[in-house]
Amino acid sequence: MNLEHRTENGIDIVKLPERLMMADAADARAALKEIIGKGAGKLILDLADTTFMDSSGLAVLVSSLQAARKKAGDVYLVGMGDTVRALFELTRLHTVFQIFDDEAGAIRAFS
Repeated sequence: MNLEHRTENGIDIVKLPERLMMADAADARAALKEIIGKGAGKLILDLADTTFMDSSGLAVLVSSLQAARKKAGDVYLVGMGDTVRALFELTRLHTVFQIFDDEAGAIRAFS
C-alpha cells in the first residue's frame, strides 16, 4: 500500500486511502510505523478521502498512536467525513484522538 506522505515543520502528514480495512491493515500498519520510526513521532493523518473504515482500520490508527506516543509524539486526525466520524463516536475513539477540521489547525496544535 502506497500512502501519500510528506513532512512539514518536522511533522509527518499522511493521506489515508478511500477504504481502510482488513485487506490493507497489515501494509498500512507497517507503512505508518516506518514513518513514525523515522520521524519525530508527530503524525497527522488526513482522512478527507476515507469513506469506509472497519475495525482493522481502527486498529491501525490505534497502533500508530501507541507508536507515536512511545516517541513522546502524538497522532492527530484531520478532514474526517461524517461516516468515519460516526464510527469514531460509536467506538468512543473520538475521546482518544485529537480530531481537527483541517491540517492547519493540527499543525498549529503541534507547534
